[in-house]
Amino acid sequence: MFNWEEFLDPYIQTVGELKIKFRGVRKQYLKKGLYSPIEFVTGRVKRRESIRNKAKLRGYTRENLADMEDIAGVRVMVQFVDDVWDVLELLRKRKDFKIIEERDYINNQKASGYRSYHVIVEYPIDTIDGFQIVNAEIQIRTLAMNFWATIEHSLNYKYGGLIPEDVKARLTNAAREAAQLDLEMGEIREDIQEAQLLFDSPQQKQDFKKENGEENELW
Repeated sequence: MFNWEEFLDPYIQTVGELKIKFRGVRKQYLKKGLYSPIEFVTGRVKRRESIRNKAKLRGYTRENLADMEDIAGVRVMVQFVDDVWDVLELLRKRKDFKIIEERDYINNQKASGYRSYHVIVEYPIDTIDGFQIVNAEIQIRTLAMNFWATIEHSLNYKYGGLIPEDVKARLTNAAREAAQLDLEMGEIREDIQEAQLLFDSPQQKQDFKKENGEENELW
């Protein structure tokens, strides 16, 4: 019998380590009083049923299941499209994993309207059984891209991948609106960043708490 727990443990470790590292990058920016291109980081290990379904669809077997690229998934959320490219440069400079493929679905949007930037990496981990290389997928998205993709994923699940045409049309329109939102926010990026840095300053936080009667609450 296939030991799923043993198989998935390295992926759980990979996701955990990458989340800690990317969150650490954000913290380093903020400690220096700089704008961080990373807004927040999430991650997941693909569910067993999802792995089985993809294996059946793509022809994976137990022998080559570890070749699947997205069992370990980390999502780096950013505010602006320009931040995507800044995060991408950060990833390219790192020495703790090897990038093996990049997929640009921002400049090459999928027909469905999906936009994101995917980076496939080989990530090394140490276990009590020795050194191991684990495939992982890092997705970089704006908040608008993520909102649209989350809705589309939910609808695909609801309709078993066969979304009705009228709903598809609405999704396509929503994708255009999300792209326009990213464009508009990009136009006023500098103003937004300056406002956020000002608001995040210790003095501004203290003033805000005083104005709102929150002196005794944790920020």
